[in-house]
Amino acid sequence: MNEENNELLAALDAAAEINVGDIVKGEVLAFDDQRQAIVGIQGTGVEGVIPGREYSNNPDADMTAELKIGDVLDLVVTRKIGSDKEGGSYLLSKKRLEVRKAWENLEKDHKPGDILEVPVIQVVRGGLVVDAGVRGFIPASMIENRFVSDLNQYKGQTVRAEIVEIDPADNRLILSRRAVLSAEHSAAIEKVFGEISVNDVVEGKVARMTDFGAFIDLGGVDGLVHVSEISYDRVSKPSDVLSVGETVKVKVLAMDAEKQRISLSIKQTQPGPWEKIAQDAPEGSILEGTVKRLTDFGAFVEVAAGVEGLVHISQISHNHIDAPSDVLKSGESVKVKVLSVDPAAQRLSLSIKALEERPAAQKAEKSEDNSSASSSDIKNYTSDDEEGFTIGDILGDLNK
Repeated sequence: MNEENNELLAALDAAAEINVGDIVKGEVLAFDDQRQAIVGIQGTGVEGVIPGREYSNNPDADMTAELKIGDVLDLVVTRKIGSDKEGGSYLLSKKRLEVRKAWENLEKDHKPGDILEVPVIQVVRGGLVVDAGVRGFIPASMIENRFVSDLNQYKGQTVRAEIVEIDPADNRLILSRRAVLSAEHSAAIEKVFGEISVNDVVEGKVARMTDFGAFIDLGGVDGLVHVSEISYDRVSKPSDVLSVGETVKVKVLAMDAEKQRISLSIKQTQPGPWEKIAQDAPEGSILEGTVKRLTDFGAFVEVAAGVEGLVHISQISHNHIDAPSDVLKSGESVKVKVLSVDPAAQRLSLSIKALEERPAAQKAEKSEDNSSASSSDIKNYTSDDEEGFTIGDILGDLNK
């Protein structure tokens, strides 16, 4: 018995001594109820524990899903639990060892100004936490070239960011995505302004929308389609007809390299409403339209999307009117007759009164005018004495 005890004591004495900060290898033996890993520290005969928070930089990582019994890990001893050698165990960390090695590599291989590709692992107040092997931080003001209200959209994304500050002693790594975007934007501006010209038709993606228009990404540079240039139909707001990410064709209306502005049109890449108007609204046809504008000289009536015709004040009513607003109002639906159509000049002449019956008084007036004209003719005709005709002769001819 004494011999066995002596052998056990000898084995314990021979076991490597473990100190805080030592790097050890641990074999996964089990997982406890707290989802911690129980590991056997190789060459020591004692066990250690890896808490969940000490497994990875990624707070969402689950070691019970990523590890299996028998896996061997490189770990660092962070604290001792218990005092006797036989029953003692240790808190171990995989994360801190990886961080230590990452800081060494980061400091050796990189400097401020270098670009890193890093996944966003956490959104916190004031910015984004990224995994560069060590925890890095991108302040909210350094994420975009514009204000961003919702930072959660970046979680899980891998972004390119420039090192602003690196300090292993304080575990401090500050990055800027805005700096990278600015450099990329400058390169994109040079490329886009060098490749496209006014009147070109190109493809782009809807990047974002406002009440006054839609911004189209042309390849790292945004151009603006004003709401009036989205469609020949009336558009109240861009989001009614467009969606973010949608691919659209646009025509380049204007470019200002100095101000980095590009004006675009979607509707001018589509068939214009005047192209079919001669077919859809030939002379003499009757249409229904909406009064869009009233002027002193007439009313403009929309008879198709993007097509307005003029009802001159003289064509509004058989009765005399002082102003179109006396009998019409904006938004009113009216029936009109097409008097003439000129697609090339985009002119459409319309009439409302042509579809209304002439008042009886005006009919009588017209009849009287005709009668007056006949009497005048007779008077003029009988004024020629040389022919020797009598009034009776002329009246007889008229009766015939």
